[in-house]
Amino acid sequence: MVRGPDEQDIERIPLSPSPGGPREWCAEAVDLLGQDQPEAALDAARRAVDLDPGTDWGYRLASLSFERLGRDAEAVAAAEEAVRLAPGSWTARLRLGAALRRVPGRWRESWAQAARAVRYAPEEPDTHVLVGDLALVRGEYRRAETAYRNALRRLDDHPAARINLGLTLLRWERPRGHHDPAWPIDPRETGRARRALEVWSRQTRILLALAFVVVGVAAFGFGLVTEARIAGGAMPVVVLAITLRQAHRVRLWPYVPGMLARDLWLSMSVSITLVGVAAYVAAVATLPAEVPALTLGSAPDMVSGVWAGLAGLVLFNGVAVLVLRVLVEAWRGRPVRALAEFTAVHQDRTARRNIDVTLWLVVGRAWSALAAVAGLALILGEPRGAFAAPAVPLALAWVRARGGLSSCLGRVLFVDRWLVAALALLAVASLALAGVAVSHVLGLPPDVGGLAGWAGAGALAVLVAVFATRSVQAWWRGAQGPWRASLIMCESYGRRVPGDVGPPVGLSGEVRDAFAYARGVVLAYADPSGPRVLAVGAVSSVGPSGELRLIAASDAWEAAERDPRVAVFVADPLDRRFWAEVRGIAIGDGEADVLRVTPKQVVVGEYPGRHQGRSRPG
Repeated sequence: MVRGPDEQDIERIPLSPSPGGPREWCAEAVDLLGQDQPEAALDAARRAVDLDPGTDWGYRLASLSFERLGRDAEAVAAAEEAVRLAPGSWTARLRLGAALRRVPGRWRESWAQAARAVRYAPEEPDTHVLVGDLALVRGEYRRAETAYRNALRRLDDHPAARINLGLTLLRWERPRGHHDPAWPIDPRETGRARRALEVWSRQTRILLALAFVVVGVAAFGFGLVTEARIAGGAMPVVVLAITLRQAHRVRLWPYVPGMLARDLWLSMSVSITLVGVAAYVAAVATLPAEVPALTLGSAPDMVSGVWAGLAGLVLFNGVAVLVLRVLVEAWRGRPVRALAEFTAVHQDRTARRNIDVTLWLVVGRAWSALAAVAGLALILGEPRGAFAAPAVPLALAWVRARGGLSSCLGRVLFVDRWLVAALALLAVASLALAGVAVSHVLGLPPDVGGLAGWAGAGALAVLVAVFATRSVQAWWRGAQGPWRASLIMCESYGRRVPGDVGPPVGLSGEVRDAFAYARGVVLAYADPSGPRVLAVGAVSSVGPSGELRLIAASDAWEAAERDPRVAVFVADPLDRRFWAEVRGIAIGDGEADVLRVTPKQVVVGEYPGRHQGRSRPG
């Protein structure tokens, strides 16, 4: 008889129509959590705790119920009580780590509990998933990928591991990317600081652009160059006032460098604002008496070109940042490998959502590639360069094959019709641009190549309109959009019970009696020189949840600190009919001066002999 990780299947947990004992109430709570009824589950867990306050299972279930109800502080308190009752339980450590991750400023504690859970149960996938999730929210992609792959080696179809591994491959950033979860401050504080910086950047850039337009109209339209320079020179004073006002709202200046380092777009927004201020001052100081030749279509001199560049920085920096952001987000990460991970568990709703968003990122890459082909052909004056355009549909077909989309692409396209239009426009644009090259090679009339070129450019322009329409529609409805920010993490376990709410491994009555009365208990543990076996004087007690308290020598304590995984062997103290082996986690209790062994697996066997034919007590 073996009890251990196999008992984590929800179908193996006995349910009772009218629970009476604590385990029955806990099983009822698990069933209610599976039905997404956290309030009823919390009531069942409380009943279990009232009946048996010495077992950690009820506290773990109460913690998860509190968490799903949004009562994070109570979830942590219940999980901490579970750890106090069963310090060697990997399920209790996992539950506490999962609860702590939702409390601001306690990421490091959550990481410590997750590391303990992995140390206690490296064979369990859920422990590695929690480590991966904690690494992912900090942007530690290499560590997160390693953790998720460790989980998948233990359970290949773990939904959360698959989906979050895909996010890792995409180099996903959580919505509060500016905030380091390891910082001992509330993310709402850094959020207020970020908003102040964003408002300062936005107001400064818009006011400078408007002021520059007024200065240009006064100088070039009415010939008031001197007056325009004086009026334009007053605008930096307004910018200074805005800066001081917003700087007063930033109360966490020591954390601002870290925020800028973690949030690329916040850093770029602040940088482009500073560059815009410098460009505005330089452009107003060098304001020419007439419109530069650059804007009239004639050959510009160096001074006119520099001034026009400064003007462009002031007026169009926001547009440039927006275009750059779209391109960078489209080309960041490995979407094909991410799609392969998502499609492996495409039955999950979160996976299908992320597939849709990732396909939009692929569309963005394809659009930029076609735009680059068209632009280079136009700039270089070589229409034959458009022969590269058909490579885009071939690349999309390769994405479909390597990404495993054959099983779910139809379902995704049925839900998102705008994506169908985008893919169709990519095909039209590719064929049209290829037609430009073909017409040039065959020597067809220029009108044919020009018509094909205009058709390709029009398809690319319509694709931009489709993307914008899809984005506005998503914003208006509050739904997922075709942008990277719509990617979300997954916390699904599929049909399995989450590891942190699984039942503890119990001991039967005969095994409890064997440990209670035997005097020949043996402890096996790992030593730097190899496995060691040590005779234990006695088992001081057996806890309600099956925890063994051993009186052991100091070398066993030292070994447990190095590797807490141990095995305790005992024989039937009466007539030696059977033997039992408890494999678990040993934690030293300095106050009671005992080793507390929390069972992970129980193996019971019989000695060979005549007694095998006799009946055994139940």
